Amino acid sequence: MQEDPSRSATYTVPCEDYVHVVEFSPHDCGSAGSLLAYGGNQYVVVGTCRFKEEDVDIEGVEFNTLRAFVHGVRVDALAWSPESRLDKLPQTIRFCTAAADRKLRLLTSDLQNRHEVKVMEGHTSYINHVVFEPTEGKQMASVSDDHTCRVWDLEGNETVSFRLWSPGVSVCWHPEEVFKLMVAEKKGTIRFYDLVTQQAILSLDSGQMPLMSADWCLTNTIKVGAVVGSDWVIWDITRSSYPQEKRPAHLDKARLFRWSRANENLFSTTGCPGKISSQLLVHHLGHPQPVMIGSSSVGAGLSWHRNLPLCVVGGDRKLSFWMTEM
Repeated sequence: MQEDPSRSATYTVPCEDYVHVVEFSPHDCGSAGSLLAYGGNQYVVVGTCRFKEEDVDIEGVEFNTLRAFVHGVRVDALAWSPESRLDKLPQTIRFCTAAADRKLRLLTSDLQNRHEVKVMEGHTSYINHVVFEPTEGKQMASVSDDHTCRVWDLEGNETVSFRLWSPGVSVCWHPEEVFKLMVAEKKGTIRFYDLVTQQAILSLDSGQMPLMSADWCLTNTIKVGAVVGSDWVIWDITRSSYPQEKRPAHLDKARLFRWSRANENLFSTTGCPGKISSQLLVHHLGHPQPVMIGSSSVGAGLSWHRNLPLCVVGGDRKLSFWMTEM
């Protein structure tokens, strides 16, 4: 390991507002670039990104803004629909946001004249995470501090509601088995639900709290990871309900956990934003120490590119991208 693996971002893109959340689309949108959306205090910006690792003619990163959507209230979470496509006419952009006013908004646009916003109400407290059903995108799930996980259709109807034992912090949908949902709770428990029977079918216990963020490894679904307190923890769900691996990651509380979409052994965690900066750590399951340490000025949000070992963090009027050399 180097003397000091801490480094500044590989690439940065300037933004006009503080970035609270940033998400690469995990789905193929049919274009050479990757869809990326970021949300601030008033709006959501949607664009495409290409990197020199994908095209040698690009100097670093090329970000092309497709549209800025006026949102009017702070964006706290964002999820991409698999129906977003740029290779068909009319083009379709569809995503869902969770906002500070406890409402979900489903935004659909053809990037021309058609622009629809459907507001979904029901949660009675802060919404922490939202996700689309990944195969067809006809349903969404959200978790909240109101101790519920709710499933919605595209008309904005709440179709299923699960009562939780503590605030819901993360929700993930199985990539193929569309009736399986993973819900992580702040008290340290992760449960898997069957949407047909509406029953819990499996639970994991981190053995500590607060659990702030969890993620299902979608390239190898026996792996689940989370950050609890200042540690990261990993489960093999075929072996035990208790973590297989656990390591201290951040000096203060850890905030987010995300698996890489390109490599099932790679994942990243962020620390809670400090007064000056927030730490981004990239970990590899075969290495005892982080393989990359990045520092972002008060970072928010965390997302991996769908093909490259590259993740993005939002911050004060900028996006910061880190490439992990594997």
